[in-house]
Amino acid sequence: MTAQVEEGSTTLSELYAQSLRVITEGQIVKGRVIAVSPQDVVVDIGFKSEGSINRSEFSDVPNLKVDDEVEVFVENIEDEQGMVILSKHKADRQKGWDRIVNNFKEGDIIDGRPVRKVKGGLMVDIGIEAFMPASLASYKGYANLDTLITQPLKFIILKISRARKNIVVSHRDYLLREKDQLRKNLIESLTVSERRSGTVKNLTDFGAFIDLGGIDGLLHIGDISWGRIGHPSDVLQVGQQLDVVVLSVDRQANKVSLGLKQLLPSPWQHAEEKYPVSTKIKGRVVNLVPYGAFVEVEPGIEGLVHISELSWSKRIAHPSELLQVGQEIEAVVLAVDAKNQRLSLGMRQAAGDPWQQAKDKYQAGTRVVGRVRQLTDYGAFIELEDGLEGMLHNSDISWTRKINHPSEVLKKGKMVDVTILSCEPDNHRITLGMKQLMPDPWPELIQRFSLGSVVEGVVTKVAGFGLFVEIAKDVEGLMHLSELELDANERLDDRYKVGTKVKAQVIKLDEIERKIGLSNKNLPARAESGEAGGPSEDQPAGS
Repeated sequence: MTAQVEEGSTTLSELYAQSLRVITEGQIVKGRVIAVSPQDVVVDIGFKSEGSINRSEFSDVPNLKVDDEVEVFVENIEDEQGMVILSKHKADRQKGWDRIVNNFKEGDIIDGRPVRKVKGGLMVDIGIEAFMPASLASYKGYANLDTLITQPLKFIILKISRARKNIVVSHRDYLLREKDQLRKNLIESLTVSERRSGTVKNLTDFGAFIDLGGIDGLLHIGDISWGRIGHPSDVLQVGQQLDVVVLSVDRQANKVSLGLKQLLPSPWQHAEEKYPVSTKIKGRVVNLVPYGAFVEVEPGIEGLVHISELSWSKRIAHPSELLQVGQEIEAVVLAVDAKNQRLSLGMRQAAGDPWQQAKDKYQAGTRVVGRVRQLTDYGAFIELEDGLEGMLHNSDISWTRKINHPSEVLKKGKMVDVTILSCEPDNHRITLGMKQLMPDPWPELIQRFSLGSVVEGVVTKVAGFGLFVEIAKDVEGLMHLSELELDANERLDDRYKVGTKVKAQVIKLDEIERKIGLSNKNLPARAESGEAGGPSEDQPAGS
């Protein structure tokens, strides 16, 4: 019987062996704390020997007690002393790794806490240690890494390397994502015409950027004040708190336009009642443009004096000829359009229309003194008084001299005597004459320089078609090329020079066209011998 029992029974050593768990290296197993010493924690994992783990691998040692269940990592089944080598730290890391790769992916947000500085950044505890480069700790440059250690923060997982079992995270990307989301939420909540509070973030030449608490809106310089300002810094400063009005929202481009002046009533509301047509007002020139001058009549209301409304008679190429920025002027309201915020002004109307009295004051034949204001190819504009000028044509400067340009006898700014030839107030036109101040010498010249008479003169001009010869003071005749004695191969400008004295015969007298024709061909013998007729060089025409 005994023999049968022993034969069918299992030995004690076999029973003990069967009671042991099957454990392999690299495995995570559950164990039971059987002892806690100042240096180690002894854990029974149901194997033939216990394992010892350094206390430093346990994060909550003060609360650790015998019979607590812990998960550990089996590093080695048996060391030289026959002990199992276990690791709490590696078990936690493996569990953390499994948790992350099973529940998170690149781009996900994860909670963590920086635990220590390393070269180039921080190690972050996210269940396992992940690396965060220093450049990714803040979106405002490099942060003070020491201040981040132990701080609970949120991160974006940038990279998971399964082969190397490491993870790279970024706090900066999380902040940027949050900022972007905040911006989207804020811009979705904005409505046109609503009032918002903000902070002046930046000033530029064209306006100010206002931080509305997550998104920047542009306050254009034209929407800061109803009045004209030179630069936003004239009324705003960085950091200033202020209320603004939302003017427009572009959710696609994330752009917001803001207004400050819209918080106050528009000065144009009562402009038509305040500035009726024909009212004389005072204002300050604030801008000059080629087509006129802008005049501020009150803060927020500017009127345009068109260039045609600056003067009754002066031909002005640019308003700067009469005005300068900052100058105070008087003007008359010509038109008001409050809806489109337009005010038309006239400066000449404020001084009165000088043409109203011009007809009586400047009758034909009246002798006056004026200032040469402008020279043109066809004549000169003579200023008779402020707002009135007349035209002196080239043909009315001299009876006898051909004037190609008024600068030959006139100089800008000089005072000259002229006579009124005609005055047309309705057309704002006065015609002047200078030669009419003296008698017409042509009747006498016709008698003195009769056809066929021989004269002596001085070459004043050599042209391609002939010579101009002065035969008396301010009296010229034309000696055409066909009326000149020249050898076959002789050039005109080689034979005759300006200043050369020549003898000629009068062959044409045109009193209507005021022209004298000369010729030096076939001169009478008397002329060739030096007995030419006509006045001497010093004898003036008409004497």
